[in-house]
Formats: sequence, structure tokens, C-alpha cells
Amino acid sequence: MEQFWLPNLEYLKTVLKLNLSSVIDIIIVAFIMYKLMLLIKGTRAVQLLKGLAVLLIATSLSNIFNLYTMNWLLRQAMTALVVALPVVFQPELRRALEKLGRGKFLAQGALFPGEIDQARVIAEITRSATVLSKNKMGALIVLERETGLEEHIGTGVKIDGIASAEFMVNIFLPKTPLHDGAIIIRGDRVAAAACFLPLSDNPHLTTELGTRHRAGIGITEQSDAVAGIISEETGTISLAVEGVLNRYLDETTLQDKLTSLLSNKKTGNSLSQMWFRR
Repeated sequence: MEQFWLPNLEYLKTVLKLNLSSVIDIIIVAFIMYKLMLLIKGTRAVQLLKGLAVLLIATSLSNIFNLYTMNWLLRQAMTALVVALPVVFQPELRRALEKLGRGKFLAQGALFPGEIDQARVIAEITRSATVLSKNKMGALIVLERETGLEEHIGTGVKIDGIASAEFMVNIFLPKTPLHDGAIIIRGDRVAAAACFLPLSDNPHLTTELGTRHRAGIGITEQSDAVAGIISEETGTISLAVEGVLNRYLDETTLQDKLTSLLSNKKTGNSLSQMWFRR
């Protein structure tokens, strides 16, 4: 019994030694970490941090199991990362400094998203694509998945409107202010319109594909997003996933493919989903 209580007494002594300044210090550090999590949420930095965590774990395991050569290589890689990290996280660092300068660093949005009706979003996207196709109105609709697209959202006009077929069709009406560029859907909301996307540099793409299709393929090459493209010339509905373009889709096929692609994406407000989203 005495041995059982001794560790607990030592722990209580340690806790009691905490003074007011230590508590304030812990609260400030926790608050800063919370704000940093908000800052990188929705960006590719989350995926890079996951890769960094894998390297750290691999380095520790190689040390435990006495894999000297592997451990040496991983340590050299970690040393190089110290120099590379400021370059890799340059967009996030710049955004943080800009917000700090404008006094907006402490006024970021909520950490946890709400529940999402994925089936309704898919139905609305399918209905809007059908209307756009019948009227031969060009469109580029990007659906964010695990990898965040915050940097691309920043290139357009932020909207944060409910994703409905009527709303999306109106955005892509010819000669309207936002019809050029892409719309990006995050969850069940249109995050932004008139967004600029990176063009694919795949030399094997057919010359029939224009800028809109190349932009749709490009964003899926750099992230796990799904891009729906409607041709302005032919009204053809296409879907780009992981740099591969599926063309000549009808309404049923489009809905089935979107359901299949998005069904594995869990929606809700769990901490793990927020942190590992990208």
C-alpha cells in the first residue's frame, strides 16, 4: 500500500509547486498552439506535418532497433529539413505575419466544423452540372477533400454560401462577375468563386482540352480534390481525380462517381478530422 501511494504523493508535490506564473505560461502556450492549428487548417501544411511526423517516428524506431545506417540517413534528412522547413511553410508563415500585422491573428474562425449532409451536396452538384451542360455554360467546380485548398480559395472571391444548384448555375452565367475561374466547395458551402487554379503540365494531354480542363486536372494533381468540368463548347461533363480526366459523363454516372469518391470522407466535428484535414 505504501508503494502505491508514494508515486501519487510525489506527483501531488510537483503539482503544488506550480505557481501562478507557471499556470499563465501554460495557458499562453496552449493558446498560441491553438491559433497555429487554426492557421494551418485547410492548407497543405497539414500533410507536410504528417510526413514530418512519420520521419520522426522512423528515426526513433531505427535508433531503438540499432539500424545504424538507416538512422544515419534519417538524421541527415532531418538536418536538411531544418533548412527546408521555412521554405516549405513560406505561404503559412507569410499569412501568419500578415494576420499578426493586421491584428487578425487573435480573431480567427471556429476550430470545429458542423455536420455536413454529403448526399444533398452531391445531388445539388449533379443537378447544377446537368443544367450547365444542357445550356453549354462552361464551369469548373472543385470539391475539397482531405487536403486543404485555402491558398487557392485566397485567389478568388470568398463567398461562404450554401451549395445549391441554383446558386452555382447563377455563378457561371456568362458575363457575370464571377463566371471566370473555379468555385471551391468546402463541406456543404461554396467557399469562394473566380478562383485561379494551377494548370497541369502533363505533356500527354490531348490538344482538345482547354484551360478550364487543364486547371481542373492541375488541382487534382497537387491535391486530393475532385474537379467537375463542364465544357463551354460541347456541354460535356468531365470529372478529374488524381490527375486523371473522366469525360462524357451523364447525370447518373456523375452522381455515382461523386458518391463513391466522397463516401469515404467522414464529416462531422471530430478533433482528428479537423487536424488531419488538409
